[in-house]
Amino acid sequence: MLMLRKALRFLGLFAISAASYAANNFIPITDAMLENPDQDDWLMISRTYDSQRYSPLDDINKVTVPSLTTAWELTLPTGTTETIPLVYAGIMYVIIPGGRVQALDATNGNLIWEYKRGDDNFAARAKGLAIYQDMIYYTAPDSVVVAIDAQTGEERWSAKTDSRGHTSAPLIVNGKVISGGACFSSRDNCYLAAHDARTGNELWRFYTTPEPGQPGDASWHGAALENRLASTWGLPGSFDPDTNRIYWGIANPMPDLRLDRHGDAEATDIAAPADLYSNSTVALNPDTGELDWYYQHLPGDDSDLDHAHERTLVTTMLAPDPAQVKWINPAITNGETRELSVMISEGGTVFVNDRHSGEFLWATPFPNDVEGMLLEDIDVNTGRTYLNWDMVDKTGNTSRIVCYWNTRSYWPTSYHPGTNSLFTSWIEACRELDGRNWRVVPRPGSDENKLTGLASINLSTGAITTFAVGRAPAYGAMLTTAGDLVFHGDMSKSFHAYDVETGELLWESELPGYISMSTITYAVNGKQYVAVMTGDNLKTPELLTLAPELGPSPRHTGITVFALPK
Repeated sequence: MLMLRKALRFLGLFAISAASYAANNFIPITDAMLENPDQDDWLMISRTYDSQRYSPLDDINKVTVPSLTTAWELTLPTGTTETIPLVYAGIMYVIIPGGRVQALDATNGNLIWEYKRGDDNFAARAKGLAIYQDMIYYTAPDSVVVAIDAQTGEERWSAKTDSRGHTSAPLIVNGKVISGGACFSSRDNCYLAAHDARTGNELWRFYTTPEPGQPGDASWHGAALENRLASTWGLPGSFDPDTNRIYWGIANPMPDLRLDRHGDAEATDIAAPADLYSNSTVALNPDTGELDWYYQHLPGDDSDLDHAHERTLVTTMLAPDPAQVKWINPAITNGETRELSVMISEGGTVFVNDRHSGEFLWATPFPNDVEGMLLEDIDVNTGRTYLNWDMVDKTGNTSRIVCYWNTRSYWPTSYHPGTNSLFTSWIEACRELDGRNWRVVPRPGSDENKLTGLASINLSTGAITTFAVGRAPAYGAMLTTAGDLVFHGDMSKSFHAYDVETGELLWESELPGYISMSTITYAVNGKQYVAVMTGDNLKTPELLTLAPELGPSPRHTGITVFALPK
């Protein structure tokens, strides 16, 4: 089917409107298409199952990018936008403020259909959609998983998921809709679920904290069930078809303070495992929901330092440099090739694990090794992590500054295979706590003119190179391409393209709002486009306290798409 599309494009028969193609020639999405997507499409939140956010499109490259110009713009209702669109066969599917889903002609922004569920919810925080067969899957703000006809926008089925709170995005694996979310006030809502993509029937649940008698229960040391909360509110997981395993990140334990969870800050361990499966990577069988392995990155968290976002799957040669990397497993043979699961925590650490076994390989503080980090140490022989006891609130009214805080937040990272580097944004932000009250502050001793930036992290050596350093906090997703470019937008309202090897700024465009999440690239009729969304999200007020000169928020929500001139 992909070859048919390419043949039609070669013959000039594909040069019809995207809307006409979708209406008359819709080719259902298969598992094989998700595993090996056409380079023109963007079929899931990070384009591919490995969460690399890398596009093989290269018409827009280091030579041509200075000519990039606006292809079309669309103003949307003002509201929260944390979403990343999908594009298939020239149709863009996107969540817009109000909790609505729209299908747009990806060449001009013309509306094809709109799906609305109930009353408008302009604070809805869904991160994205999924596509499979002839359906679009939406984790709606009323805690319902919805299947929408991709051609008409009509609802095909819906499935209630308690009151879990849908702040994440679904992932389609083996004909199943895998979804997570925020779990609010009850452990009953703290789970990943799988629904049959064709019928909506629930197939399994994996609860992110154990009940008494279940594996992991001992790590909670008798804490009440109502105090065993850990959500999957952030970016969705990854999938390895070769091993048939999904990798998902789980957030901090709640209530946030150890004291509130256990009645005594000392009532749970300061070394892993503590309060499982909080701040862990879990590897699950997508067909059954059974746990294969877990790795806990931060045990018994006391400061809401989420480890909830994407796990990037990479195969690379390992040669971690002790001058660059703080913790290295001595069992690594320099030069050996491993299949990795890589993540960057909101608390400021890069972790590299073997994705077959969860074995700890290397980790290092990010963006800097500073005082006040909640992760104190890692046993390099076992991978066991240790909490910094000095930063724990033992009384409920202890004043302290914990670093880092949302150093990469929920803006997706991107991997570039040519440089073997993971690209991410960063911010020198910490959390100042006074008991249960808190605020965001710059890291003590940081340079106010070097508050934020981007970084490339070499996954072989661990070397970190920073660029685009300044004061505008990150706000958008990273995107790398075969054109050897890395795209990113921030709260300066500027969208940028950088040289992936040198970090040199090659192109920029000022937009009417903050660039929020969203960044993708796709092609229609042989023409490459780069799309971003502007708008506010949950972090807007918090980030403006660090760079108040960027406020007040422009309150502009929209889609801007760029392309090369004809």
